[in-house]
Amino acid sequence: MTAPIAAPPAIAARAVDATKVYGKGDTEVRALDGVTVDFPAHAFTAIMGPSGSGKSTLMQCVAGLDTLTSGQVFIGDAELSSLSEKQLTLLRRDKIGFVFQAFNLVPTLTAEENITLPMDLAGRKPDKEWLDQVVRTVGLADRLHHRPSELSGGQQQRVAVARALASRPEIIFGDEPTGNLDSRAGAEILSFLRDAVKQMGQTVVMVTHDPTAASYADHVLFLADGKIVDRMDEPTADAVLDRIKQFGR
Repeated sequence: MTAPIAAPPAIAARAVDATKVYGKGDTEVRALDGVTVDFPAHAFTAIMGPSGSGKSTLMQCVAGLDTLTSGQVFIGDAELSSLSEKQLTLLRRDKIGFVFQAFNLVPTLTAEENITLPMDLAGRKPDKEWLDQVVRTVGLADRLHHRPSELSGGQQQRVAVARALASRPEIIFGDEPTGNLDSRAGAEILSFLRDAVKQMGQTVVMVTHDPTAASYADHVLFLADGKIVDRMDEPTADAVLDRIKQFGR
């Protein structure tokens, strides 16, 4: 009896021969140099590399915040360069969540109002059951009526994570999401992102320079000079640090 063939993992986003060039002639910089990569659904992927390696450029292009010079980017089945500006705006609003190093909260709104703001702007009612689960996961139930100035940095970033999760996007992108936090608060945020993947089926792609942060991911991609040069599954902080040290050789 033939063993059943396992279905290939679903892909939340992918880049195909992604190239991004800044400048021309002597000043030309190839921030991305023909990158082809899949980001699996329901997984946590970290992107690492030395400064200037192209890691933030890759994330911004895959997230639809920047455009490629050549190549293709897909979110699900949607090829981004084929979309109008309005379609791209709607895709970013409906299918993508963002968590940045700066918390980007509206100071005059409560934590709850900040969490639901993207859906309020879109004229959509939150799914209350999902929203309650998100709030529980990030531990904000007793802070919903506080404004950002009444919250610690770690709590503000939890609000930002909850905001990214609240609309149940297909993929969440984080750009150094723990960069402004102390190690304890950073660990809390990374645990929440990890729980969102494991318990809630989210997909997370995070740019980081921190080996400890990368160790929370399922996979780590390493970039150098605009190319993917290595990949690590089930990373540990020590293994990631050892790999990073090789960039300097």
